[in-house]
Amino acid sequence: MELLWLWVPALVWVVLVEVAWTRAVDREPQPGPEDVELAENYLRKFYHFNPGGGRRRVRSASQLEEKMREMQNFFGLRETGRLNPETLEVMRTSRCGVPDVENFSFYPGKPKWSNSTITFTIAKYTPEIMREDVETSFRAALKLWSDAAPLKFLRVRDQSRADVVLSFTSRMHGDFSPFDGPGGVLAHAFQPGEGMGGDVHFDEDETWTTGSQGYSLSAVAAHELGHSLGLTHSRDPSAVMFPSYRYDSSTQRSLTMSDDDVHAIQTLYGKPSKNGNTQNIPSKCDPNVSFDAATMMGNNIIFFKNKSVWVRTTRSTYWNQLTEARGGEYFPGISSPVDAVVVFSPGHKYWVVEQPKKENGRPGSIYEYGFSPRVGQIDAAVHIGERGKTMFFTGEVYYRYDEKRRRMDPGYPRPIHTDWPGVPTRVNAAFRFHGSVFFLSGMKSYQFDLRKNQVVKVIPANSWLGC
Repeated sequence: MELLWLWVPALVWVVLVEVAWTRAVDREPQPGPEDVELAENYLRKFYHFNPGGGRRRVRSASQLEEKMREMQNFFGLRETGRLNPETLEVMRTSRCGVPDVENFSFYPGKPKWSNSTITFTIAKYTPEIMREDVETSFRAALKLWSDAAPLKFLRVRDQSRADVVLSFTSRMHGDFSPFDGPGGVLAHAFQPGEGMGGDVHFDEDETWTTGSQGYSLSAVAAHELGHSLGLTHSRDPSAVMFPSYRYDSSTQRSLTMSDDDVHAIQTLYGKPSKNGNTQNIPSKCDPNVSFDAATMMGNNIIFFKNKSVWVRTTRSTYWNQLTEARGGEYFPGISSPVDAVVVFSPGHKYWVVEQPKKENGRPGSIYEYGFSPRVGQIDAAVHIGERGKTMFFTGEVYYRYDEKRRRMDPGYPRPIHTDWPGVPTRVNAAFRFHGSVFFLSGMKSYQFDLRKNQVVKVIPANSWLGC
């Protein structure tokens, strides 16, 4: 009898708890049809929810609960699988248009830019803010990332030469990810890569600001540029890469990065050097090694990366001989990284093109050789002695310079793919060797046979360093 007395209260207690929990759930406001529609659209955009109909209705209901739990887990909410008020509140918060899951991530593919200097341009401004303020906001956002990693951002005027194109647009704008008007999705960006890769689009219908009313352009730009550099969303609410907009413009506080942001960007690009943002020289056999410039000088092939050079002899007896040095030690007078190219002509003449500038009448400016003012930098150049020509590659086009007449040949620039079939449209470096021109693009080396007029071999770029 005593045992029964002890058991019954326990049973009653379990029942009471169950009833209390059921009533608590029942007291939650039930979502209306518009809330359900909002939730389904949200999960479809950011968690790849794909509802079905007919016989798949039961499976869709199960998938909806699963995706709801996934979303709740990401934002640190109670994982109920139900559309409760706290979940709806997050879904109604303005945010980035990039998905939170199964999107590009730095694991395992690690999409990233192969160079430490990343070019950008502003294709379209917003009439709501003065141009100078738009540019200041973008500079602040870029500086956030260049302070945390060995990156340098170079503005160019020619859109075809920019890695990252920034623009304000609205609704349908040609990328299959239309904006939704005021609120909701504020902006979106694309992972590093060719074509639209790296580009950032801002919703023109939003109220953008550099003050206290509206959405902070610098805060949203900093987030989207993180995607442009290869980062995915963070679960840390204090992170720049947190998907929901949480910046309080009224406080006028400075943009700051969380430890999660810093760890993520340094996982991709490494830590900035103590003496500034110049990238430390990686191991020569790092699979991510790329070169800024390359050239032939006598019997040596010289490869440039930031402030360092590798010199490889081409003499068969010493083919494996490789020397590494600082640029200033091997070429007195070079104090900064060679961003574009080094060109050598017969007679021990050489040109060093670091970062072309028009202002202050800088001696040796590339514009003295007939380049369009729209050319911001030269990506690569190669001298072909028997033809008396030097080819300059910039973006997706190239110029041909006549050494004898000392002028650009008429009809240039021309598309790279037209005259150099098989060569990538973005070239980092080029040099002439044994009847071929070798193009370095990213982590690969392309051998272009001048007689056959075609690419005959593709190898890893650091194979030239004995890797």
